[in-house]
Amino acid sequence: MTEYGPVIGVTVARTEATWGVWNQAAAVLPIAYVTAIQKAGGSALLIPPDPALAEEPEAILERIDALILSGGHDIDPAVYGADAHPATKGTVPERDQTEIGLARRAVELDMPVLGICRGMQLLNVAFGGTLHQHLPELYGHEEHRRAPGSFVGSDHDVTLEAGSLAARAAGEEVHGTKSHHHQGVDTIGEGLTVSGHSSVDELVEAIESAECRFVLGVQWHPEADESSPLIAALVEQARDYRTVRGSA
Repeated sequence: MTEYGPVIGVTVARTEATWGVWNQAAAVLPIAYVTAIQKAGGSALLIPPDPALAEEPEAILERIDALILSGGHDIDPAVYGADAHPATKGTVPERDQTEIGLARRAVELDMPVLGICRGMQLLNVAFGGTLHQHLPELYGHEEHRRAPGSFVGSDHDVTLEAGSLAARAAGEEVHGTKSHHHQGVDTIGEGLTVSGHSSVDELVEAIESAECRFVLGVQWHPEADESSPLIAALVEQARDYRTVRGSA
């Protein structure tokens, strides 16, 4: 019998999607996430928005060995006590609540967690942090989302703190990234520390927890970069977590 690698739960968006002759509400995820997980020896389990999981996140967490909070639409600013900026679009409160419940409980369980783009922002908000809702208004440029809907021309460097989890996972302290976002971290959530900044404008681009085995948020998209080692680093941590949990 084939032995599958660690199971990586990946949150997915709820949005309108088109395939064949259909155009319907759907739960969707770019295939690059799945491909990156499989390439690293893991198996992907997709987690759609589910109000029940906001209350009972262990119903799914007990089936996985690590959690990826994926990218997607803006987070509802009501979650962090703010009014919506006109540029804040596409919010899905059910997704926010599902992922906040999952993130909090996964961290309590010391499960490996990787937040990607929106997922980094969600991780920050889950622990009491806040967001800048429209970076061009703050910085006066569009460098973090140069071509909406594309990673073309999206590359920039992020400087990572020496010895940080982010630097160890990336394998270097100056890391080339692919970026696509118009929001970013403002106030840092409780228990999280900043471990990376954009070379463009010093925007916070990596956050992590020093109290956990692997809790990392990155503002860029490692799944879109075949040379990035970040998802492989998560899968390796998931393999260790599965072993430890299995022996408990």
